[in-house]
Order: sequence, then structure tokens, then C-alpha cells
Amino acid sequence: MKDMDKQEIAKKSAEILINTKCVGFNAAEPFVYTSGAIGPVYVDCRRPIAFAKERNQLMSFATDILKDLGIDYVAGGETAGIPYAAFLAERMNLPMLYVRKQPKGFGRMGQIEGHFEEGSNPNVLLVEDLQRDGGSKVPFVKALRQAGAQVKDSFVVFHYGTFAKSEERMKELSMNLHALCNWWDVLDVAKEKGYFDAATIDSVELFLNDPETWQAQNAHLKKA
Repeated sequence: MKDMDKQEIAKKSAEILINTKCVGFNAAEPFVYTSGAIGPVYVDCRRPIAFAKERNQLMSFATDILKDLGIDYVAGGETAGIPYAAFLAERMNLPMLYVRKQPKGFGRMGQIEGHFEEGSNPNVLLVEDLQRDGGSKVPFVKALRQAGAQVKDSFVVFHYGTFAKSEERMKELSMNLHALCNWWDVLDVAKEKGYFDAATIDSVELFLNDPETWQAQNAHLKKA
């Protein structure tokens, strides 16, 4: 596949996620999140692994984004990052690790499955399926760095792109985030392709810009 710019990758990735129903909009019957809050958008970035053709396209896009980073190892964060790390490691012909949320063993590699030599200081790419505010990365990055790895970059299929804390967290971790697309890309494609009616698009746009106002205006839609 010829090299593509990031804007084109974002657009094509967003379209794949819409068409495979990995992201969805529903303003009339909002989704209920694990926090108990409601909203008109939903994303499931574990779902793409079940679509071989589309998954292959997404990983091809990812390789275009990541190929010049000088990566030595690809590390998947438990659990949803592991399959994507495997896909990327195979495609890029790189060794793979996976990092647990909690240590299982002892010593330098007690939280990490796989191996790299002590003192080798490898450049490790951390992979997860998506990023909201970046909080899930903290234990993974800590474990890898304590084991002696450099962790300067992280890849996700999908970045919410709506939480200020996400950018702050990456600065705190001294890391760069690489994502195929975010909610704004999905919204742009949905508008361009006419995937949803105007009322739904307007509702989603309000939610992405100001979720608290959206929830206050739509509290009556929350099921008891």
C-alpha cells in the first residue's frame, strides 16, 4: 500500500469502524456507560479483531504511522492491547512483549511476559486498543521502564480526543500518542457520508463539545 497522510488514514479508519459497527451514534436511545452516565456515542475497539479484511487495513495504516520510530519491541497492554500488539509485531517483524496490570512473578520482568536482555535499553512501543484519558497506561509504562526499556511512544486504534487529561497524561509520561482516528474523525465521516440524520449528528456534536450540558438536556432519556 502506498504511504498515506495522517488525515487520509484517520478518515479511512473512521469509516472502517463505522461500517463494522465498532463505533455507533444513537441520540434517541443513548448508551449507558459503566459510570452510569449516558451518551449518544459508543466505541468497542475489541470488535475489529473479528473482521480480518478490515483489521488488516487498520494494521497497514498503523504500520505507515509507526515505521520510522525505530521500534525494537512491541508491547501489548493487558488485555485489549495484546492482539493488536501481536498483529503489529508480525507485520513489522519485531519481537513482542505483553505487560500485565499487576505483577505475576518477581524481579525485573515480573509484570512482563516475553524477554529482553538487562542493560539492552530497547525502544518499546506500548499498544492498547483505545485511549480515553490515558490513565491505563501508567502501570504499563512504569513496569516497562523499571525493567530497563525506553517507552517513548504509544499506539492505539482509537483516541477519544475529547478529554484534556489525555494530552496532559502523555506529557506527564513523556510520551507521544499515535492513533488511527478519534471521535472528531468519526463525526466528519458520518457527516460527509450521510450515515446518520441531522438531529443525531447535531446531538453527537453537542455531546463531544460539552457532555455535561448534553446529559442535562437529555436526562429524561435515561432508563430507570
